[in-house]
Amino acid sequence: MTHIEQLIKDYLDYLEIEKNRSIKTRDNYERYLERFLVFSKIITPEGITQEHVRQFRLWLNRVADEHGKTLKRNTQNYYVIALRNFLKYCAKRDVKTLSADKIELGKMPDRDIDIIDAKDLERMTSIKETDIKSLRDKAILELLFSTGLRVSELCALNRDSIDLTRDEFSVRGKGGKVRVVFLSSTARDALKEYKGRRDDIEDSLFISFTHSDPPRARHRLTTRSVQRIVHHYAVKAGIAKQTTPHKLRHLFATDLLMNGADLRSVQMLLGHANISTTQVYTHITNKELKEIHRAFHGKRRGG
Repeated sequence: MTHIEQLIKDYLDYLEIEKNRSIKTRDNYERYLERFLVFSKIITPEGITQEHVRQFRLWLNRVADEHGKTLKRNTQNYYVIALRNFLKYCAKRDVKTLSADKIELGKMPDRDIDIIDAKDLERMTSIKETDIKSLRDKAILELLFSTGLRVSELCALNRDSIDLTRDEFSVRGKGGKVRVVFLSSTARDALKEYKGRRDDIEDSLFISFTHSDPPRARHRLTTRSVQRIVHHYAVKAGIAKQTTPHKLRHLFATDLLMNGADLRSVQMLLGHANISTTQVYTHITNKELKEIHRAFHGKRRGG
């Protein structure tokens, strides 16, 4: 193992243990840094130069897969972020190498978030069936919109995670950070009805069921299963656009902002580490300014 490979391994251990990053994050960083090493053929940290980084970024911008598809700009930035953070770690350990400050991130275009509207959500949640699967699905949809949970956070919930005598509960999100989320009365009622029909001993809140009659409890739902459930009800509601659990999280955020919530509060409710991540939603809520302009501009001139 070369000096720089050992340093990268130490850095990945640091990410996992000291920074409390997930295994998935560690794996991603390992892939990004390994790709840089393979491209640059560097064997020591001292060998990293601005020219190596520039050539690597050019390569990232031009490389294409078998279908001719190039890397998205944000994906390219993930590679650069991983490299910069590794260089910062080297500086922390007094290892001589290129300064992280010498590397700038590529400018990102404004994100275009495609969301469904409230009427779409109403059609999706108008579930009339009262079997256990339908009650589960309604509880999932209502909970996603009420709390803005990530699908992974929802799938990790256990039956004792939510006390229905209170309209709030704690959830552990990215990086192990705990935040409080809140239940609407609609979500609380849907959960109460679903939990009241459970007669199994499974700990998981949302589980799959057999196709037998009556259905029998099986195991915890996966994120993919929840994605299929959301897609099923979107199609059933006649929604043409691709609908995912994350779009319900988008709808949760924009609903709060359009009704007057401040950005910092929405950041906390979503569990975003940086407010810049939350600010993307202002591009959507700014559409409301058009209606304000129409309602209030130019009245003294007769329209």
